Amino acid sequence: MSGAKNDYLATGKRIVVKIGSALLVAKSGAIHKKWLQALADDVARCRARGQEVILVSSGAIAAGRRQLGFADGELRLEEKQAAAATGMIRLTGAYQECLGVHGITVAQILLTLDDSENRRRYINARNTLNTLLKLGAVPIINENDTVATDEIRFGDNDRLGARVAAMTTADVLVLLSDIDGLYTADPHTDPNARHLPEITEITPEIEAMAGASLPGFGVGGMVTKLAAARVCLNVGCRMVLTAGNHLNPLKRIEEGARCTWFLPGATPHTARKRWIAGTLKAVGDIVLDDGALKALHAGKSILPAGVAKVSGSFERGDAVIVRDEGGREVARGLVAYSAEDARRILGHKSREIEAILGFRGRDEMIHRDDLVLT
Repeated sequence: MSGAKNDYLATGKRIVVKIGSALLVAKSGAIHKKWLQALADDVARCRARGQEVILVSSGAIAAGRRQLGFADGELRLEEKQAAAATGMIRLTGAYQECLGVHGITVAQILLTLDDSENRRRYINARNTLNTLLKLGAVPIINENDTVATDEIRFGDNDRLGARVAAMTTADVLVLLSDIDGLYTADPHTDPNARHLPEITEITPEIEAMAGASLPGFGVGGMVTKLAAARVCLNVGCRMVLTAGNHLNPLKRIEEGARCTWFLPGATPHTARKRWIAGTLKAVGDIVLDDGALKALHAGKSILPAGVAKVSGSFERGDAVIVRDEGGREVARGLVAYSAEDARRILGHKSREIEAILGFRGRDEMIHRDDLVLT
């Protein structure tokens, strides 16, 4: 790999790392503690240079099934869910032990794919993750296998990792798997199979390479890895697929280990702004006074004090149009309050919000990260 590619991981401000089950848990149900300790070293190194790290972890069912006495073979759905309930405790404890050596606090969050599609739950999860990262914790995200059904049957933390990367506006998603990248064919059976080090678009030809015989393995196989890559490319997040069955897998990527990079044409920030401006349907309007309008053009957030009028029916996290007092559209953004609450606090100072609404919300009506000028 070239020097520039080695920098793809090192220069990301926010990194999501998806860890496959086989990397963490042996067939006996024992957790690969040495491997996890080496990964913790990698995470600590990233944190020391100012990067934020989120871990999306498989392995709960594998870690729990032996504890409950299940034999080899396929488990029924309710047995998988019982194993996951037990395994989650073991996994989280192991993560805390290994990362705690470095003085790092971990926090477990259980999600399903539906949590990334339901708008309210999406916002709540995003806010929780951002708060944990701001406070210096490393979130450990698992699929909520104890209650989810489709996620277990078709389960794949590849897609969940991509959704988390999109949700948190991450710069890099790392898929640690049992294959070192995408090949033109199955390298185990085809001596002419070529490794593809870099991909910028998921074409039909690329999709055809993810056939049933191609390795890449867990529940979802290479198909789900390409689905994750598609999500990442759409939101401006770089994604890397590599073999994780070595110690210090993140360090190895930076040192040039074989992998496939999926590279978007935009940054996460730019992609998010495009999504707000052109994809979401606006369901309300917010009118600014002249002072707030000047602040908006200076790159500031919209505060309740600068809002002159609110119209429409919307909930927290919905898209709204921002207008000047003459009715001209000047921006679009994701509002932090429902229409009802926005009407109650418009014109007031942020410090008055709690007294008016009875709870402490955000200081901003629309944060600048959720705004795009039009």
